[in-house]
Amino acid sequence: MIVDLPNTTVSKVSKSLVQIREQGGAVALGRVLTLIISTDFKGIETAIQAANDASREHPCRILVLADDKGASKKSARLDAQIRVGGDAGASEVIVLRAHGEAASDPQGLVTGLLLPDAPVVAWWPNEAPDKAATSPIGQIATRRITDAASQKDPHGYLVHLAKSYTPGDSDFAWTRLTLWRAQLAAILDQPPYDAITSIEVTGAVDSPSTDLLAAWLELQLKVKVSLIRTSRGKLVSGIRGVKLVRKSGDIEIVRNVPDVATLIQPTQPTREISLPRRGLRDCLSEDMRRLDPDDLFGKVITKAFSAKTPKPTITKTKPAAKKKK
Repeated sequence: MIVDLPNTTVSKVSKSLVQIREQGGAVALGRVLTLIISTDFKGIETAIQAANDASREHPCRILVLADDKGASKKSARLDAQIRVGGDAGASEVIVLRAHGEAASDPQGLVTGLLLPDAPVVAWWPNEAPDKAATSPIGQIATRRITDAASQKDPHGYLVHLAKSYTPGDSDFAWTRLTLWRAQLAAILDQPPYDAITSIEVTGAVDSPSTDLLAAWLELQLKVKVSLIRTSRGKLVSGIRGVKLVRKSGDIEIVRNVPDVATLIQPTQPTREISLPRRGLRDCLSEDMRRLDPDDLFGKVITKAFSAKTPKPTITKTKPAAKKKK
């Protein structure tokens, strides 16, 4: 069910929610948190789809706050929409479209619609605030999620995030690494336990996840990592491969096609492993599983990308691999 409330107020939206519950039996019981999505008008539906999918694992109230600050003050107004039932996954969705001056107080727009005594997660799927923790929405959130890949300068944003990092901050560029980190950890847990002497990480030139993976490996294994950048491919973007060099033979994970990578190990047959590029739904679901600070992410981002420390990678370039006919 979808209820449109044009030119309304937060108070009227709250009253409409109560009426919907009384008439249709929709209740907030079982909602474990409030997810606030701060985006622009164009990003509303994409963000809602990912949040609805994630809500099946984390039932929540979704508040989508989209602003149009470019509108004149005369056109200042708040349009709202409430979605429940089949149009809202396992959640209830409240879309707030703030025009002009109505967008000047984002915290005031959402405070009256938060679930009582429930944690708040904030997500900026597009442009991130200068400092998430001190932004109007970030101040009321337990967990704050950004996406470096959506910024104008993904690599520069990681350096900025290192300076502004506050426990509770998270970024999808890090969450996209979960499958890669798990696979690499599993490989290194197998004999022979030779020391890694050098590492190469290959990824697209616009991939902040590649930078974070190189930084994580260097931090954990205490080995210098060479970062090899390629042009962005049409089929495969992001991380392309990892090469671990050791005396007993090199270990390589190469991803030349979407979702599948090739694992090459000495004395073992070459095999294919599932290593898909994670979508918004997967990343959002993972970040909503834990509301405590991600200490490892904080350690990687602050130590590897701080302006006071040397750069952890040696940058090279090479063209992207051509698709085999």
